[in-house]
Amino acid sequence: MTPLLFLAVAVAGGIGAALRYVLDVLIRRRTGEGFPWGILVVNLTGALVLGILSALPADETWRWILGTGLLGGYTTFSAVAVTTALLAEEGRTRASLSYAVVSFVGSVLAAALGLTVGSLF
Repeated sequence: MTPLLFLAVAVAGGIGAALRYVLDVLIRRRTGEGFPWGILVVNLTGALVLGILSALPADETWRWILGTGLLGGYTTFSAVAVTTALLAEEGRTRASLSYAVVSFVGSVLAAALGLTVGSLF
């Protein structure tokens, strides 16, 4: 990895993190704090787009910048883990389990859909 590619991946990661924050805030304003819809939407859309990107015949440089950088900053497994644990600590077992299952299964299905869509190009 060249220094310029490293810098591009880092900048793209920062942009992805900012996009995640903005989308999460916008969704939470509409849905409230009862369920972590914002991060769920972020992770599902990120998995879908990464699936599409992975199936496209793209230059490796762009895969690094968009996949590792932008989508790596945009999606966040650590937020899923912490949110699941916090819901469980609050005694909201059903919400905790639902969120964990939908996050994992939904992300896998979104990635599979993305791979399918990407392979059409």
